[in-house]
Amino acid sequence: MRKNSPCILVATFLLASVVLAADKPPSYTPLDGFVPNEQTAIRIATAIWIPIYGAENIAREKPYKATLRADGVWLVRGSLPKGWIGGVAEAEISKVDGRVLRVFHGK
Repeated sequence: MRKNSPCILVATFLLASVVLAADKPPSYTPLDGFVPNEQTAIRIATAIWIPIYGAENIAREKPYKATLRADGVWLVRGSLPKGWIGGVAEAEISKVDGRVLRVFHGK
């Protein structure tokens, strides 16, 4: 009996894994991705920027602009008033799954 104990333990673990996995419903994935438009990309970017750079600093960078690149990544940028020199907050966000790929601030 002792020789079979590891086999029984492994079989029980595998069976439990299958049963637990079967209880989870499949995830819904929108046809246009989780970030389908410019407004959604901007909302995600500002939610990320505010804790990092501060609400007042990010508010000064309005209006925000989001551009969808050919590789399916939204590039979201703040803007500066005309005549100002400096950088703005930027974020790269996956259209398909909403992952934040990069966050940075120009100088």
